[in-house]
This record gives sequence, structure tokens and C-alpha cells, in this order.
Amino acid sequence: MPRCSSSSATTPSASDQRQRWPSYAGACPIPASSGKTNRHRLNRGGNRQANAALYRVVIVRMRGHQPTLDYVRRRTAEGKSKLEIIRCLKRFVAREIFGYLCRPPGPPKTAPATA
Repeated sequence: MPRCSSSSATTPSASDQRQRWPSYAGACPIPASSGKTNRHRLNRGGNRQANAALYRVVIVRMRGHQPTLDYVRRRTAEGKSKLEIIRCLKRFVAREIFGYLCRPPGPPKTAPATA
């Protein structure tokens, strides 16, 4: 699923792949609304290994990554639960990782010459 190619005739567009990636990784929200409450829950489907990797990245970031800590504080002040915050962060991390997966390879890095 997370393949990016230059041929658009046989593969879906990059924006379609970008939208499907969180679903593939199990990080997309699922509506869990009832009555007047509008909520979402974590997706338990998708690729479990990718979902577990996203979870680990989010938990590590919640411990020491300053922008993530600021985000958690802001969302907690808005009244979001820890699970809701983790769900949002997993989706963000999934989009970020997708960008790295589809980045064209750069020039090979050479080791600096030592004299």
C-alpha cells in the first residue's frame, strides 16, 4: 500500500494514497457518536504492526518531544482525554511518516575524507 510511483496511469494519485495511509496503518478515526455526542474512537483494524509502531512513536514523543508536549497540554485544556489525544497524534505521525516514505531518494551520501 505505501508505495509511491511516478506512473499515475496504473496507481492511484498521491493524494488518494495519502488519505488511505492512516486507514491502512489503523490510525484513522471511526465515528462513535450517539445522540447529541459527536465522538470518534480508535480504529482497531488495519495493519497491526504499523499501528503498534505508530503507538510507540506517539508514546515516546509524549514523554520528551516538546512540540508534542505542548500539543498534549493544549488538547487536555480543551477537555480531550488521553486516548483521544493519542488517536489524533497517531494520525499526525502517520501523515508525517507517509511523507518520508514517498520522498524521492536523495543523492548518495559520501563519508567525509579524513586526513
